[in-house]
Amino acid sequence: MMTQQIQQLLPADFSPSSRVWIYQSNRPFNERESLEINEQLHQFASQWLSHGDPVKGYGQLFFNQVVVLMADESATGVSGCSTDGSVRLVKSLERQYEVNLFDRLLLGFIVKDKLQLLPMAQVAHAFENGYINEDTLYLNNTVLTKQELEEKWLQPVKDSWVMKKVQTV
Repeated sequence: MMTQQIQQLLPADFSPSSRVWIYQSNRPFNERESLEINEQLHQFASQWLSHGDPVKGYGQLFFNQVVVLMADESATGVSGCSTDGSVRLVKSLERQYEVNLFDRLLLGFIVKDKLQLLPMAQVAHAFENGYINEDTLYLNNTVLTKQELEEKWLQPVKDSWVMKKVQTV
């Protein structure tokens, strides 16, 4: 169900091989912040350039906490400079809203239809105590393409690398 809702928010006219970057905030944004961030993401995506050529870009905030940027490279490839531009945008969001968008040790899970973050060190404990289970959706923020975003971003813990973490306990 949730995967279908996300697919509906993604641009249908982007190639399945479009590149994706995901940045998860260490806290949820309030309604005003979310509106402002979405405005900044849309503004950036509409003006994204690679060596002076427009990049077919997309930016959206999911779960009031996760920034997703996407570039369809079927027309214009994304250069190092244009990737730097997107990182500058994300760093400016960090400063503006006093959040961390680069903490890869915070893992996202959908618990009771809400995004909950757990430090990697606490995942096994959360599993043991029933806070998350093998069917809990995990945000696999390492996906690299639109197709992977649609098919593998939200995955049950049992289908992710996280399962290995909780089985070693």
